[in-house]
Amino acid sequence: MQSKYIAAFGLLALCAVPAIAFQQGYIGRDSFNVTSILPAAPVEGSDRYELDRRIFRNTRALQNTTRWDMAVNDVQLDAAHMMADFSCAAGIGLTPEDAPRLTRLLTKASSDTDAESAIAKDHFKRLRPFKIDAGPICEPASDVERTYDYPSGHTTQGWTWATILAELLPERATAILARGRAFGESRIVCGVHNASAVDAGRTSASATLSVIRATQTYRDDFDAARGELRRLKALAAKPDDAQCKTEASLVAQDIFAPAGSQTP
Repeated sequence: MQSKYIAAFGLLALCAVPAIAFQQGYIGRDSFNVTSILPAAPVEGSDRYELDRRIFRNTRALQNTTRWDMAVNDVQLDAAHMMADFSCAAGIGLTPEDAPRLTRLLTKASSDTDAESAIAKDHFKRLRPFKIDAGPICEPASDVERTYDYPSGHTTQGWTWATILAELLPERATAILARGRAFGESRIVCGVHNASAVDAGRTSASATLSVIRATQTYRDDFDAARGELRRLKALAAKPDDAQCKTEASLVAQDIFAPAGSQTP
């Protein structure tokens, strides 16, 4: 049975329309290489490798909790779901339909950061945690088992969205960046990425964004999205207060707390 948290997010998503998938981003594929920036993926026998394993095993205790439900929700990467995910943090009910310029900006930037993350995955070829230790995961293994762990692509996209939205809405930056951090941590809760891969996903997104921001096309799109958000603040419906309080409590939850101390 779906929790009230998932049901509420489903209602938000139904109010939105799918975003256009932009294949071309802001930078060329040969102009930047994030693989050379990321630290090497942890190798078997290292302290970080064993820490990842312990975190994976310990966080299996989160199955069937509301934090697990949030991780299930955070699997969806289409623009409609992503905008719903960040609406509470932004303080604005966001949809691709109401914010096409913002959708363009976030989707194009994400195509760049995701491409760099994918290249790094194939370079490091680190196995996902459930391929090393047995344990439940929050999405079908068939959806993820053919790709690698490091860095986390979902984290890369979530941190891309959080960073740009925080720059567009600095008065909401704390909540937005906290949601972006939790979005990445959902991959740990889900059991499909190691903690080190989530850290690397944030690094990958931040590094790639530093190059994206230097392009004039990005700056033009950023200014257009900022103007659009100014208008939306006065016109768009506010997110549901009860849903946002539930989300805030989940964002604040320490997923690394000892097993048995988690909130169901």
